[in-house]
Amino acid sequence: MVSAFIIAGGVVVFVVLFVIFLYNSLIRLRNQVKNSFAQIDVQLKRRNDLIPNLVESVKGYMKHEKTLLESVTKARTSIMSAKTMEGKAKASNMMSETLKSIFAVSENYPTLRANENFIQLQEEIAGTENKISYARQHYNDIVMAFNTKIETFPNSIFARQLKFGKEGLFEASAEERKNVKVKF
Repeated sequence: MVSAFIIAGGVVVFVVLFVIFLYNSLIRLRNQVKNSFAQIDVQLKRRNDLIPNLVESVKGYMKHEKTLLESVTKARTSIMSAKTMEGKAKASNMMSETLKSIFAVSENYPTLRANENFIQLQEEIAGTENKISYARQHYNDIVMAFNTKIETFPNSIFARQLKFGKEGLFEASAEERKNVKVKF
């Protein structure tokens, strides 16, 4: 009888310790997900801080491209006002497309392409776009680890009880998934 109590007590202690370790690891992963998303935010803010300088350096040259410059301003406002991961992803994708358009249109303005400020801003934004891409990849890696942890057995049983839910991935828009056509 005593050995049955010892075995039952051992099982209870094991389950309690398992839940404690699981809970702590889920908290750690959830905080890493939040941190990764914050790192994307940092890079988006950096890009948003560069946008007014880009618009100012381009304004004088692109008087006929007023709608394009308005699109940049609209995209920047969308990013700054977005509160959710999905909203920020959509606004960020819109900004990326708009910036590609500005750089493509700049090819029609040789004096703009030669402008030192424009070249420097273009390099800064390209570097920031690379950092945003890396931050998105890191975020998705952490989200995948978190989601895998809460979906595997027996973690899934306890994760549901502890109210841990799946996090969403930072995904490319349908427009970004289309094949790129290169013409020479």
